[in-house]
Amino acid sequence: MDESSSLDKRPSHDPAHRPGPAPAAEMRASDAERDRYAEILREAMAEGRLTAEEHGQRIDAVYAAKTVGELQPLVRDLPGVHGVPAPPAPSVSFDKEPRTSDDGRPPARQFSRQLVAVFSGINRKGRWNVPERVDGFMMFGGFDLDLTEAVFEHREITLNMVAVFGGADIKLPENVTVRGHGVGIFGGFDIDEHESDDPNAPVVNITGFALFGGVSAKRRKSRAKKLAERAERHAEKAALKWEKHAERWGRGGV
Repeated sequence: MDESSSLDKRPSHDPAHRPGPAPAAEMRASDAERDRYAEILREAMAEGRLTAEEHGQRIDAVYAAKTVGELQPLVRDLPGVHGVPAPPAPSVSFDKEPRTSDDGRPPARQFSRQLVAVFSGINRKGRWNVPERVDGFMMFGGFDLDLTEAVFEHREITLNMVAVFGGADIKLPENVTVRGHGVGIFGGFDIDEHESDDPNAPVVNITGFALFGGVSAKRRKSRAKKLAERAERHAEKAALKWEKHAERWGRGGV
C-alpha cells in the first residue's frame, strides 16, 4: 500500500478541523439566568408594559426554556430591570465552576429574592441559599418552598408572601424558630409557630396576607435526616437479628 495514501487517511490534528464551542444562543440556560429574565418580566408588569396574562405566559416560557436563545426573545421588546438593557447572552467560558463545596456536597444554588407566580407555579427545593428577605406574589398560582435542606446565610430571614387566589406551601427545618405575622382575608394564614431551644437557631419570620388564598408553613424533617433515621432503624434490626442468631448457636441450635 502506498505510504502517502495511508497517511492521508489519518485523522487531522489541525485545530481548524476541531469542533468549536456552541454559539452563545445554544448554551444551556442556568437557574440564575432564568431568574434574571423573570425579574425583567416582573418589572415590566409592574410598569404596565405587560398584562397579567402576558406576564404569566412569558414566565411559563422562561422557566421552560432550556437555552439562552429561547430566553432572549421573551424580553426583546422590553427594557431591563430599572432601565438597564436586558442581559446579553453570556460569553463562552471554558472555566468550570466547582461541582462540590468544601464539605463535598454540591454547592448551594442562588435564586432571586423576588418570586412571582401568575397562572403558574414556582418550586424551590434541595440545597439553595436563602436570602435575608424573600418577597413572593402569587395570583392564580402557587409556591412550593422547601427550606429543609437550604443554607441559611443570615441569622434572621423574612418570607413575605402575598397570595391572591393562590397559595404557598412552605416547608421548614425542625431546628428553626418560626414566627408568623400574616393575615388571612377570606383565606388562611396557617403558620406552625415554634421557638427553638437553641438560642443560635435561625429565625424565620413569615409575613404578608392571603386574599381568597392560603399560606401554610410547617416544620419538616430534611431528606438527609429521614435517610439517616431509616439507616439507623435498619442497623438496629440487623443487630437484633444477629443477636438472635448468636443466642441460637450458643444453645447448639441450627
